[in-house]
Amino acid sequence: MTEAAPNLNDTPAPEPLLRLQEQDRARLAEALQELLAHGSLLGLESGQSALYNWCRQNFEWLRETAALAGLDVALLHDERMVQAIPRVGSMVLHLRQDATLVWLALWYAADVRWRDEGETQAFLTVTELNALLKDQLLPDAVGQIARGRLREILRQAARFNLIRFQPAEPFEDSGIEVLPAIRRVVPFRELAEWNESAGAFKKNDATAISNTDEEVEA
Repeated sequence: MTEAAPNLNDTPAPEPLLRLQEQDRARLAEALQELLAHGSLLGLESGQSALYNWCRQNFEWLRETAALAGLDVALLHDERMVQAIPRVGSMVLHLRQDATLVWLALWYAADVRWRDEGETQAFLTVTELNALLKDQLLPDAVGQIARGRLREILRQAARFNLIRFQPAEPFEDSGIEVLPAIRRVVPFRELAEWNESAGAFKKNDATAISNTDEEVEA
């Protein structure tokens, strides 16, 4: 007589991966979802203050679980921020070149205000951003990035917690606050490194701006 095939329903259930209270499991899930969706978690935002404090108190849980999703995480308490850093290529954000140009310009604007002018916050308008793009990055033959496309790029930057964006009419009066997260997403240690990268764009043919992909971590 042959033995009956084992009944899979009789197999003991494995132990839970994390032995956490339900409230902690919910907080951990919320933190991971925030990092995957936005790249960082901002404790200075009123709606995220409690979640940031939980992450700070239970950082090892967050770090080990995020590693399973291909992320390193950094706790930056001076800025009250948890930053996600991709460990694998599939987690790296790929930007079109025009978006890369805008993110470079935002980094530059913030660096001038934080480092050169000693400001604690970095504010500018879309008009100032366009002037910075034209003067510092875009070849002389290239006009401004179209309003609709620039609005899309800025909304993407806001989604990844690189800026706070305050739309206005006319669009050029819209306000931008550059957030500290940009220093880790566009990780230049000093202006000389930024100038080296910016120089590469100035050498490109003007027609390449909307067609070339650049790879940026977020």
